[in-house]
Amino acid sequence: MEESMLFQWTAFRSLLAILQWWGFNVTVIIMNKWIFQKLDFKFPLSVSCVHFICSSIGAYIVIKVLKLKPLIVVDPEDRWRRIFPMSFVFCINIVLGNISLRYIPVSFMQTIKSFTPATTVVLQWLVWRKYFDWRIWASLVPIVGGILLTSVTELSFNMFGFFAALFGCLATSTKTILAESLLHGYKFDSINTVYYMAPFATMILGVPAMLLEGNGVVDWFYTHQSVWSALIIIFSSGVLAFCLNFSIFYVIHSTTAVTFNVAGNLKVAVAVMVSWLIFRNPISALNAVGCGITLVGCTFYGYVRHMLSQQPPPPGTPRTPRTPRNRMELLPLVTDKLDDKV
Repeated sequence: MEESMLFQWTAFRSLLAILQWWGFNVTVIIMNKWIFQKLDFKFPLSVSCVHFICSSIGAYIVIKVLKLKPLIVVDPEDRWRRIFPMSFVFCINIVLGNISLRYIPVSFMQTIKSFTPATTVVLQWLVWRKYFDWRIWASLVPIVGGILLTSVTELSFNMFGFFAALFGCLATSTKTILAESLLHGYKFDSINTVYYMAPFATMILGVPAMLLEGNGVVDWFYTHQSVWSALIIIFSSGVLAFCLNFSIFYVIHSTTAVTFNVAGNLKVAVAVMVSWLIFRNPISALNAVGCGITLVGCTFYGYVRHMLSQQPPPPGTPRTPRTPRNRMELLPLVTDKLDDKV
């Protein structure tokens, strides 16, 4: 009886974790699109900067004030040698995502973001000469095919937004690869990741945002009809962006790797559906089919990765080349699976 109740509670907690993760993620995406499209605040660098500032404050409160998470102490030298490069790529990833949201629909942007597994595999193969089982390569076929079909049939296609989303995938993949070499020994959770990276990202983005968008933001401030309510929405999106990172930590610790992968792909489907209901961007039948093929491919990719991780490598399998050891690699490897940070 107790085992049955424990199983039911575990299942309920997992479902609750997934739902709140979906809620925060979809809400942040929709709010960002709303800011660009409905509030006419067409300044993606400034929006990203607001998100980083809110995330920096939120992580400080969680770790230092509320003490809900222990602080992972990082040597000051390592902050610049390891975390700063990661923060730079992290910053590029978020900015490109917001830029793409300005120019293309949420449905198209989310589908392109699903291309990340393919870019990660290709980069690891090209840069590190990492060995991958043929089933991994086969699982990428529906992802690539679905992206191509979606792009060709997208009715609201914009070249600039498309390449911003595509390079965002490359930035996400680069972040994952850099995590293995630069973050050796620091097993970061999502909150500690934000605690260290968000201040750096704010510093990196602050000056370009002021130089490129400062005058436009000032003009918008004086010409927008409901400026204070708009500012509340903009800063609320920053607060929810931090809550999203907290929700990622919770869902990872409440579900299995397979559940996390499937839920992540279903989240994309939910975001596409909600965005269509709100913004009514036109979606053709072939476009919807392409999006579906991509999501199925991502789910299949995650399943293959999980199945291969449970099997010992066959005799004679070449070992994955590693980044050469140096002073930066004195501690065990970090496990980075948080590719959905905002």
